[in-house]
Amino acid sequence: MSGFLEGLRCSECIDWGEKRNTIASVAAGVLFFTGWWIIIDAAVIYPTMEEFNHSYHACGVIATIAFLMINAVSNGQVRGDSYSEGCLGQTGARIWLFIGFMLAFGSLIASMWILFGGYVAKEKAIVYPGIAVFFQNAFIFFGLETDTLKPWPSLDQLY
Repeated sequence: MSGFLEGLRCSECIDWGEKRNTIASVAAGVLFFTGWWIIIDAAVIYPTMEEFNHSYHACGVIATIAFLMINAVSNGQVRGDSYSEGCLGQTGARIWLFIGFMLAFGSLIASMWILFGGYVAKEKAIVYPGIAVFFQNAFIFFGLETDTLKPWPSLDQLY
């Protein structure tokens, strides 16, 4: 997410360089909070299982786990620049990141499936719970701090 801010052209009198990670972290937290706020709103408005099947919360829980997994890995761990290797080293960090992204994409795809398969295709009168599940997962997904992907070294730098 902090790599997203590099494309913005701002005034030279404001030094965003040192505050980039702080701004990205706050933006990620706001998106994460907004996603959970939307699904809690839907659960309060539609408390019965007929209107909103509460097992659909599993997508948001899996997206939250993916959010924590991806944000736990630093650039240095992925590139191998950290001072300590940790328990699995660079390969373990990349595998951990890959599993986190698989969970994040899987929860986003599952939320689209819930929206269209559970609400739109069945032509239910109330579609908001399906929209809430999708937007919860979309906000959590876009709140991932994907700064770990921006500075990947090229193949020339690796060998």
